[in-house]
Amino acid sequence: MYPSLFHLKIALFMKSVIRTELAPAPVGPYSQAIAATGTLLFVAGQVPLDPATGELVGHEDITAQTQQVIANLGAILKAANTHFDHVVKTTVFLADMNDFAAMNAVYAQAFDEETAPARACVEVARLPRDVRVEIDCIAIVPN
Repeated sequence: MYPSLFHLKIALFMKSVIRTELAPAPVGPYSQAIAATGTLLFVAGQVPLDPATGELVGHEDITAQTQQVIANLGAILKAANTHFDHVVKTTVFLADMNDFAAMNAVYAQAFDEETAPARACVEVARLPRDVRVEIDCIAIVPN
C-alpha cells in the first residue's frame, strides 16, 4: 500500500505523529506524541514582551499575551530556519488555569490540530514579570 499524502508530508519534515487508542485521545490542538529525527532546536520559554521595546504586551489580557508569545516563538523558529510545522513539543505555563480556553484558542491558530505537537500545560504560582503565559518548544531544524 502506498503512503498517503499526509504521511509523505510528515516524512519530509522528519516528524511523525504517534496515535494510539490505548491512551486518551487529544482534547485539543496537540498530539499524544511526536517521533522526530534530525537536528533539534530547544526554544527557551517566551513571555509576552515586545522585542522592539522590551515592554510587556497585553498586561492582563491573556489573548493579547498569547498572541505575542506565539509571535516571539515564530520569530525564533524562523531565525533557526524552521517553523511551527516542525515543532514536536511545547510546554505552556499559565498563571491561572482559568485562562486555558482563551490561550488555547490563540495556540490553535499556530498549530494544525491534525499534526500539532505533543504538549503539556501547567498552572504555576508565578511567571517572570508577572505575565499570564509562557510557552517553550522543541522543534526540528531540517537539513
